[in-house]
Parts: sequence; structure tokens; C-alpha cells
Amino acid sequence: MSSSPSTAVAPAWACPEHGAPLEQAGNELRCPHGHAFEVREGIPRFVPPSSYADAFGEQWKRFRLTQLDSYSGLTLSHDRLQRCLGPAWDELDGATLLECGCGAGRFTESLLDQGSHVTSIDLSDAVEANALTFPPGPRHRVAQADIRSLPFAPGGYDVVLCLGVVQHTPNSEETIAALYEHVRPGGWLVIDHYTWNHSSLTRFGNVARKVFKRMPADRTLGATERLVDSLLPTHRRLQRFGKVVSRVSPVLSYYHIYPSLSPELQREWAILDTHDTLTDYYKRHRSAGQVRRALDDLGLVDINVRRDGNGIEGRGRKPA
Repeated sequence: MSSSPSTAVAPAWACPEHGAPLEQAGNELRCPHGHAFEVREGIPRFVPPSSYADAFGEQWKRFRLTQLDSYSGLTLSHDRLQRCLGPAWDELDGATLLECGCGAGRFTESLLDQGSHVTSIDLSDAVEANALTFPPGPRHRVAQADIRSLPFAPGGYDVVLCLGVVQHTPNSEETIAALYEHVRPGGWLVIDHYTWNHSSLTRFGNVARKVFKRMPADRTLGATERLVDSLLPTHRRLQRFGKVVSRVSPVLSYYHIYPSLSPELQREWAILDTHDTLTDYYKRHRSAGQVRRALDDLGLVDINVRRDGNGIEGRGRKPA
């Protein structure tokens, strides 16, 4: 950053529509213009009870610990986070950070360990799993909110982070622009995005997804478990040919990538990522050039965009 991270408290809750400060009134946060937002299980809810992300909430509440580094014994989330943040990683101590699409908290864990003041939001009720594992306190708060209509005044965060999410929203460029609004001058925007590859265009899972998208959200996780339990033994036996098997099977497995995972975690990771890829309502793809243009059009500087991780990883800094 061009200046030291702010040590101020994260921006106060504000009405997503009016931007007006909210006042606590019993189990609600109320706007002067008449809007009221429920606070349930200690978590402010700024969205309707149901959305296109309901299936994601089901998976993270069921497997809230699975992808935590402290649970798996690996450093996958930490390493991915550090790589995506780049130079901002060393400036997280004391920084205000907005984590969009927090899920169960695979990145929340490392962000808190680095000393950040983290606001974790998610469109789904996965926020309940996040808050259970990482209880809100002086350096962590959680809310159920929409990235495109966030409940704070703009320009309040040293770092706005959104990994694994932009491609699942109605419009990637609009989502990136909405995230950028909340970066303070001199702060960082860090995102990633799916991109096209041969596998994404030819996998049999693309056919299975059409079936799963028609199912009610409360049935897809059970259906995924049954699918994984029927096909995962084949993946295990043919793990030397993992890339080939993944083309013809709708199940995602990691025997050939993370052989050190226990049998229990192999199954849990397979269920999580298979469910994720079969039930996402939106699945956008962008090239590195398109992501770079989106960041450049917003006026970011120190832009870094490259192909890595789940597709394209990009970051940039808001001019000071």
C-alpha cells in the first residue's frame, strides 16, 4: 500500500439501500427510512430468507471444518490466500479487511491469524458456520449480505477480498465494481475468477449440473453424497489417471493431487467440491485479459493478473 493500513474499527453497519446508519432495536437493526434487518443468532441479515446461493449454505453448514487448514493438516488455504494477496499479505496486521463470500471460514482462519480486523459476509446462511467456528469479537464480525448491495458506507476497508465467488454472481464486472467501492484510497482489491480450459468445456459434470440445478436446495447435498459414494471408489482405484477420470465422472476427487488427505477427508472434499460445481446457479468464465480490463477500467494501479489456482487471480490498488 502507499500508506500504512488503517487501525480504525471497520465501517459501521448502514442500510444497503439508503446508506443511512442503523440503530439496534431489540433483534433488529433499523434504518431511519423505515427498513428493518433481523439479527438472528447474533448475525445481522441484510438479505431475503432465500437466494440462488441456498445450496452453498447447506454444504458449508454440513462440512464447516473440512477445508480449514487447522483441520486438514495442510496449508492449502493459507498458501492460496498469501499468493493472491501478494504484497498486501505483509500488511494485514491491524488492517480492516472485508471478506466477501466467506463460506465456513477457510480464509477467515488465516486472516485472523495475521492480525486483521475481519468483516466476513456471505449471501447464504453459511455465515452461521463461520460464526460458530470463529465467534464474532473485537476483530471479527459476520453478516449475511449481498456483495452487490453491501451494508456499509463506501471506501472503508484496507483490503477487500473475494475468492471463489465472483464467478457465481449474476454479472462478474458489476460485482467487481461493487467490491471496489469499498476499498479505501491506497487499499487493495483481491479477487479470483473461473476461466475457460479444455476440462471446463468437456466434463460430463456439465450435463449432471443441468439435473442438479432443477433440484430443491435441501435435496442436492444428499444427492451429491450418494453420487460421490457410488463413484469415489473408482476414482481411488484409478487415481493414477485422475485427470482422465475427472473428464467422464461428475465427481471431483483429489487422490491424484492431495494423496496425503485421509480417506475421510478425501470423501468430504469430494462431496464439497462436487456439490459446489453441480449446484452453482451462475458459473461465469473470464480470461486473464478480461479480468485485467475490469480492474483497469475501475482505475486500479499496481495491477497483477495471472492464471493460477482455480483460474485467474487478480489484484490491484486504489490510487491514494
